[in-house]
Amino acid sequence: MSKAIRALALLPALAFLFTGLSWLTQPESAASSLGLPLLDGVARSSQIGDLAAFFLSSSLMILIGLVTEKRIWLLAPAMLIGLTAICRTLAWLLHDAALPMNLIAPEIVFSLILLLAASRLPQESQPQEC
Repeated sequence: MSKAIRALALLPALAFLFTGLSWLTQPESAASSLGLPLLDGVARSSQIGDLAAFFLSSSLMILIGLVTEKRIWLLAPAMLIGLTAICRTLAWLLHDAALPMNLIAPEIVFSLILLLAASRLPQESQPQEC
């Protein structure tokens, strides 16, 4: 993988890392950045825990993929992030939700960057049959 593509793939990793850490350290700000109210009680625990886990695990998978150069580690967060964009669009189409293009566009771009980076890595070898 070229240094330029590696650097490009590092952008979503860092963005997701900082967003995940923000959910743990400044949940009010993190919620606001996604257009969410910060919930109360058990809902707040779920909101912070689930969203911090989503962002941090996506970031870690990207970083592992960049270090190990194993494409599966880039494909997994590309799928998560891409499905987030698809599900936001479906929420708009099916459930009268707002269509937040300011959130969907970066999700699409990040997914495409990760797919590009993954495509530049060799396929993992298949186990040989006996």
